[in-house]
Amino acid sequence: MKNKFFILVILFQTVDLALSTPKKYESIFNFGDSLSDTGNLLLSGALVFPVIGQLPYGETFFQHATGRCSDGRLIIDFIAEAFSLPYLQPYLAVKQGQSSQHGVNFAFSGATALDAEFFFHRNMGSILWTNNSLNVQLGWFRKLKSDLCSDNESCDDFFKKSLFLVGEIGGNDYNYAFFLGGSIKQLQSMVPSVVGAIANATSALIEEGAVELMVPGNFPIGCSAVYLTLFESPKKEDYDRHGCLKAFNGFAKYHNNQLKQALDTLRQKYPHARIFYADYYGAAMRYVHAPLHHEQGFMVGL
Repeated sequence: MKNKFFILVILFQTVDLALSTPKKYESIFNFGDSLSDTGNLLLSGALVFPVIGQLPYGETFFQHATGRCSDGRLIIDFIAEAFSLPYLQPYLAVKQGQSSQHGVNFAFSGATALDAEFFFHRNMGSILWTNNSLNVQLGWFRKLKSDLCSDNESCDDFFKKSLFLVGEIGGNDYNYAFFLGGSIKQLQSMVPSVVGAIANATSALIEEGAVELMVPGNFPIGCSAVYLTLFESPKKEDYDRHGCLKAFNGFAKYHNNQLKQALDTLRQKYPHARIFYADYYGAAMRYVHAPLHHEQGFMVGL
């Protein structure tokens, strides 16, 4: 199940985006991992995580398992609702004949920003859930593009009314390495490659015709249950006043700062495109700082 602060992110980011964006999007195209996968892993067979096809996954909203790594809706579902669009069909369902008129979800649980070869070359390939990296998802989009529009003019018209979400992705690149014993210092050397992969995918989508793009940063992983469990420390000074691991949150902020700089470069290269940075870290920390204040909002978000 998702940690509670993921739900708060949904509430804040959806409201912020809806209020700050005067456009009425007619479709959404999403790329990412389990934080936004609406069924691709399950449709692929879910061999690495078969329980995703069973309750309690999906029980609080859909009343059945949908392939979401949650008991309810995901961030992408709330964004679709904010723009009065239907929930996104996973790409593998579209391949089976489902409509792609209002967009497609290419996100795949366990996906990485970097290609699988990166991990296999460093003896980390055995832990990967999937080879369907961000670059693979981009390839799926290119295959589907001819079904969405027929020429440059029609594609430009279609995509100017579309929102593209590139992530959140990159978290699994770090998760896999951390869970195999990598140190923060070692993983800092990965950040330019991970951020570069995200920036390259964003650039590629703009070259394909995207003009409205949202690129989320990473969460405060030092506050997440899995990191608090796996990297529990006997040293009080390793934790902040909210009980989060300071070093891991510092790493997440390092990634986010690098990502924001990369997006600034893209804005200069593509002045015609609107590239939003979505501050998932800041939105999540609102819950960490005042959980009781947001308890009702959490209940609504289930």
